[in-house]
Amino acid sequence: MRHSFESAGRSPIALAVVVIFAAILCACHQTKVPIATQSDVAAVQEEARKEVEQARVEARKDVKSAVKVTGATGGDARNVAVARVTGSFDIAMAQADGDHKVAIVKCMTLDLAAQQPCKEQADAQLQTATAQAKAMRLAGGNRG
Repeated sequence: MRHSFESAGRSPIALAVVVIFAAILCACHQTKVPIATQSDVAAVQEEARKEVEQARVEARKDVKSAVKVTGATGGDARNVAVARVTGSFDIAMAQADGDHKVAIVKCMTLDLAAQQPCKEQADAQLQTATAQAKAMRLAGGNRG
């Protein structure tokens, strides 16, 4: 009986040591949040710039195609207007998405305590830019 009492007495101490050790390990992992560098920010900025440029290229193609079809068939000029509005919307959305990605990476360059508020602000700015792009698209579609 004495043997089982001694091992039971050690068990809570051993458990406490394990819990403390686990807590220390968890705390260490929390400090290893991925931190972005300025080169990461520059890479995301370049990627965002390319996406916006691609949206511009696609928008020009779509407008050119709509002009061609309208001129060749004597069709409705509203197709050209729709292509312009859609292209402007796509460019605005690419810009908003790129700005958001850059902002998030910039947030990751901040200390841990500042990252979450920074990300929330970036998300709010994305929502605002998206709403503005949608409003622009609706206003442009109502003009034709």
